This record gives sequence, C-alpha cells and structure tokens, in this order.
Amino acid sequence: MLLDVTVPVDANPLPTAAHLAHAADALGFAAFWTPETGHNGFLPLVLAAEHTQRISLGTAVAIAFPRSPMITAQLAWDLAAFSCGRFILGLGTQVRAHIERRFSANFEQPIARMRDYIGALRAIWTCWQGDGRLNYRGPFYQHTLMSPFFHPGKSAHPAIPIYLAGVNAGLAQLAGELCDGFHAHPLNSAKYLREVLRPQIAAGAAKAGRDPQACALAGNIFVITGHDRASHEQMRSFVRNQIAFYASTPSYRTVLACHGWSAVGEELSQLASKQRWSDMAARISDEMLAAFAVEASPDRLGVALRDRFDGLFNRIALYLPFVPGQMDTFWRGLVHVLHE
Repeated sequence: MLLDVTVPVDANPLPTAAHLAHAADALGFAAFWTPETGHNGFLPLVLAAEHTQRISLGTAVAIAFPRSPMITAQLAWDLAAFSCGRFILGLGTQVRAHIERRFSANFEQPIARMRDYIGALRAIWTCWQGDGRLNYRGPFYQHTLMSPFFHPGKSAHPAIPIYLAGVNAGLAQLAGELCDGFHAHPLNSAKYLREVLRPQIAAGAAKAGRDPQACALAGNIFVITGHDRASHEQMRSFVRNQIAFYASTPSYRTVLACHGWSAVGEELSQLASKQRWSDMAARISDEMLAAFAVEASPDRLGVALRDRFDGLFNRIALYLPFVPGQMDTFWRGLVHVLHE
C-alpha cells in the first residue's frame, strides 16, 4: 500500500508547491496530488515536476466537464512529457449544482458524459502519437480536426494514466472498465470499500475483459492521532466535524446506507440546511467515528492503517496536513511501514 500526499486546499499552492513536492519526494511519498477547489489543479504540478525526480504527480482531481477534452488532453500531454512520465490525470465530475451554477457547463448524464470524455482524451492522444488523423465522434464530444500547426508532436511518455474520482457505484464501475485508478471520497469505510466499491470496480473490469487489479483504488483517510492527549482529542473533534459535514451531503448518502445510518444522514442534511453547524458533530456517534476514521498513536498508526485497508486500498493519503520539517520522523516511519 503506497502512501501519497495531497496538497492542502486552504491556500494558493503555487508559492509552496516546489518546496512541498521536493520534501515529499525526499521522505519517500509515492505521489503528490493537487486538488482543484479555489485554485487550479494543474499549475502547481509544473513546479513540482521541475523540483522532483521520483515522485508521481497527479490532479486529485481536475474537474472535467467545464473543460473541453482537447484542453485537458493538451495539459496532460505537456505535463507527462515535462515530468518524464510521472503525471497521473485524476478527473472528477463534481456535482450538478457546481457544474451548472458555478461553471455554467452541462451536467446531463454524467456517467455517460464521462465515458465519452475519456474516449475523446484517448483518441486525441492516439492522434498525437500516431498518424495525426483525428476523427472522434461520440455522443457528447466530437473532435475531427488536427492540423499540423496545432499538433504538439509525439511524446516519449504517451501512456498517461487516468484516475476517476467518485463515491457511488456508477463511477466506480466506469473506472473499472476504462481507467487506471479510482479515487474514493474521504467519507469511506472498509465495509463500503469491500461491499460496494471493490465489487463495482470488478464488475466494470469484467465488462471490459480486464483484470480488476488494473484499476488501483486510492483514497484519503481520516486519522485520529497525537503525541499527547490534548492533540489527540483536538484531532478527534476535528475529524468528527468533518465527517458530519460530508455525511450531510445527499450525494454521499450511500456510504451511510451501507452501515444502516441513512436516518442520521437525513438529520444532518436538515441541520445543515438550517445552518446549525454546531449541532451536527454531536450526531456522529463513536461507532460512526470508528468506522470512518483510523485511530491510533503515532507509532502504531501505520500498522492500524495496514490492518484495516490491506487488500482494499492500493494507495492512500492521510486527511492530515503535511508540513515539511514538522513530523518528518513520523512521516518517514509511516512510509516505511506501509511500503514494506
């Protein structure tokens, strides 16, 4: 099980991307992922590629539908070449409200649209690496022109892995059918991975005649740890609040339903609609906390993660900020335990 690091979402990553990626590379992290929330997810990876040698670099995730497949294909092509084949294209659908009201883009039939999007990407890359002829005609995307002036040229690293992010069965099955990996949402549990996501990835792989292991399962993990009781309890409170926030979102209700906690999700949604944020965390019981978070002392956390997710996740990142120079011994030990 590989240990990755995800860039925090609360600040512009450009000023720190080079330093952060270099430090993560030195400590042995397997991949450096950039989200796309308030800032662009591709730009920091240019700096990260320039200042690292080994670590994989990926978007976790870039929002697909507001971008033409041609735009995304070009970004990925250049980053793959510049990083000497270390780039991973992580794509997400987002939810209808954001696609339609924030991006002013089309969200109809998101699974079918994403299938077509991935097909368009690969057709464009095949064109660039092959004879230059482009004739992709899908239900949502059509790409039929590639003149020499706009052709980027062949690449030494044309095989660009695609990871798809999601929560529910449809996207997991699509990833199993077409993709190199699937990013599970942080609101996950071993039970949900075992009973829902893994079987759906396998079903998609079977549909395409692929080995299910060809699609890696990646995810961010809630952890509760601390070097003293105060820091441990502080993290416990933070994680409980984050779980309450995510569990209030109807799109993630299937994770709760897997455990028989659908009623809690409905109650959390009602509290969120009334902006009663302080009341939400109290609805997350210790049983729920134990299902959605791994709790252990720093020296035992690696073993606890491995015990829970071995055979379920291929790679993980912790829902815990990585700050170079802070807790380096902890991170180095975690990398060693998980990568062994």
